[in-house]
Amino acid sequence: MSKIRAAITGVQGYVPDYILTNEELEKLVDTNDEWITSRTGIKERHILKGEGLGTSFMAVKAVQGLLDKTNTKAEEIDLIICCTTTPDMVFPATANLVAAEIGATQAFGYDLQAACSGFLYGLATGSQFIETGRYKKVVVIGGDKMSSIINYQDRATCIIFGDGAGAVLLEPTTSGNGVQDFILKSDGKGEAYLRMKAGGSRYPATLETVQAKEHYVFQDGAMVFKFAVTNMAEVAYSIMQRNNLTADDIAYLVPHQANKRIIDATAARMGLTDENKIMLNIHKYGNTTSGTIPLCLWDYESKLKTGDNLILTAFGGGFTWGAIYLKWGK
Repeated sequence: MSKIRAAITGVQGYVPDYILTNEELEKLVDTNDEWITSRTGIKERHILKGEGLGTSFMAVKAVQGLLDKTNTKAEEIDLIICCTTTPDMVFPATANLVAAEIGATQAFGYDLQAACSGFLYGLATGSQFIETGRYKKVVVIGGDKMSSIINYQDRATCIIFGDGAGAVLLEPTTSGNGVQDFILKSDGKGEAYLRMKAGGSRYPATLETVQAKEHYVFQDGAMVFKFAVTNMAEVAYSIMQRNNLTADDIAYLVPHQANKRIIDATAARMGLTDENKIMLNIHKYGNTTSGTIPLCLWDYESKLKTGDNLILTAFGGGFTWGAIYLKWGK
């Protein structure tokens, strides 16, 4: 009997209409377009505006588009995994809010938080539910409203992040395509370099935590860059080695869009010299955290062919990092 694998049978993204350009950021902090572009590769990012709109708003838009594209009924969905660092609220889960909004009455769901590696963790988890044979349709969402936790007076972070969401549909296949392998890692010592200090059970919200601006993202850029360059590159190389893949075998590297220099270092470690094999959209979306990889797949979907070898890789706060090897298959 052929092995059941989880194939991505559809992908859809959503980004808000409002675009925050580098030129606009020049009016908010001491920076300029050349400085931002040369260090990150970012030219603009999309920001979700509107009272009461959270990550679920973008996730719903992405999932509704996904269902339309794949001719899937909401009640056919078995499971929704929402990978996010910015849930609408502590509870209920954003996944449950999405399910209710789209009418996925037969689905159970939960949120998964692994910072920028969230979508990889969610894709690996969702694939396991498919491979057991118990579930047939799993939706994995990656989305974040990072603007809700960014201090727009902090040059170290406000230039990097944007808002957006993407979603994929996983279904079983015996064709040999789908998720082939994954390596996932974490190291909690990274808390010192990338975190949001307050708002959890250790430091609940108080007047003092708000005044100290502890409900915003803190990042030690130099240290995060150092760890990201090393670990994201090595895990992508490791999964290639484990599956006997060379650069010639890879159709696309699908990297987390945090920094163009980190992406370039990862590609170099993998031996990818053809820039056309690297999915890149950081210039127009910035870092959407859990949303970057599904938004890349969405942007490049028309270029993908059944059986293409893809390496997905990410690095996030926590620290978390990992890589997934999959064969594209609809």
